[in-house]
Amino acid sequence: MTEPFTRPDVKILLGMMAASGQPPIHEMTPVEARAMRKASRVETEPPVGELGVIRDLICPGPAGDIPLRLFDPRADRGPGDVIVFTHGGGFVFGDLDSHASLCAEIARTMDLPVIAVDYRLAPEAPFPAAPDDSIVAARWIAANGVATGREAKRLIVMGDSAGANLAIVTASALRDDPAAVPVAAQCLIYPVTETCRDEGSGREFGDGYFLTRDGMDWFDSHYRAPDDDRRRNPIVAGLAGMPPTVIMTASLDPLRDQGRALASEIAKAGGDVVYLEASGTIHGFWSLRKLLPSSASDVARCLAHLNLMIAA
Repeated sequence: MTEPFTRPDVKILLGMMAASGQPPIHEMTPVEARAMRKASRVETEPPVGELGVIRDLICPGPAGDIPLRLFDPRADRGPGDVIVFTHGGGFVFGDLDSHASLCAEIARTMDLPVIAVDYRLAPEAPFPAAPDDSIVAARWIAANGVATGREAKRLIVMGDSAGANLAIVTASALRDDPAAVPVAAQCLIYPVTETCRDEGSGREFGDGYFLTRDGMDWFDSHYRAPDDDRRRNPIVAGLAGMPPTVIMTASLDPLRDQGRALASEIAKAGGDVVYLEASGTIHGFWSLRKLLPSSASDVARCLAHLNLMIAA
């Protein structure tokens, strides 16, 4: 079988990872995995850079306050669109700092405020803590422009990997029970929509391409979400009436086929969807921009499509 196309910088990174001797995530505890990811952040992400405002916020949640963070290239701004961002990390790690560089980049590129949501993590707070927090936070952002400093006229929900799952679930919840303002669009980066299956891209790229089958099983064992719950597998809820959607996957990602299937189901339900696939790269490339310079053009391409979608 011919080897799949792999970008030069991706080949270098995969070689470095294979030679590192570092234990895989599924052999770590959640605390160890979080510490490892935190320690590697300076190597994987560019600096946050200059913005007009970066401000920590708090919103009331179902089990206590939910930390949020506002990123905006402008110090002041009138009413308009607000991006609500939920981070990836398999529902086990990730926080306001882990995706600060990416949120800042999105805010600068889109010239829009981004409010990141620091939802509760498994295994300390397993399913459905993450979707519960994400939905509550989006509703609060929609209705509390004075507290956030950014009056939302529309929301754009966005996330990567597990965070993309939470973005879909949030958009679905706000479709069924609208918030104070509508959801104008959703932008889903290599979304996880179900337990990974050992078929298709899950089989082909489940080992040796950064995100592994063993790693995904480890995440699932901590998150403990049933497959038939609409908040784990959003397709179960039905996709009719979902907001316009941009999906970007990576061709070497075991989750690639989940993103393809989601795009297909949204289209079948009559939705407006743009599907983009970054050829020759791996899961997580949006958060590996320092190690994978080729990612910059993919991020820009996806955000350009999102910008066209919300301007339509």
